[in-house]
Amino acid sequence: MEEKRAQRKVRTGIVVSNKMNKTITVKVERQVQHPTYKKYQRVTNKFMAHDEENSCGIGDTVSIMETRPLSKNKCWRLLEIIQRAK
Repeated sequence: MEEKRAQRKVRTGIVVSNKMNKTITVKVERQVQHPTYKKYQRVTNKFMAHDEENSCGIGDTVSIMETRPLSKNKCWRLLEIIQRAK
């Protein structure tokens, strides 16, 4: 019997830090509607992602994918660099 694996989450965000070795910090912004007032507000999350080649720079727009825990805070990996910083 073959088990189906769930689809892994993919997020798009901006690299905020690349100071660590093979690790980047990615800021992901989304809009959430306030439950009472129905106004949309920005919510920001920061994720630590694995960057094997140390290829990302600050300001790059990247796509990251969920993976198994790689360290205490790191459970995402770099999928692709969508746009380089100017």
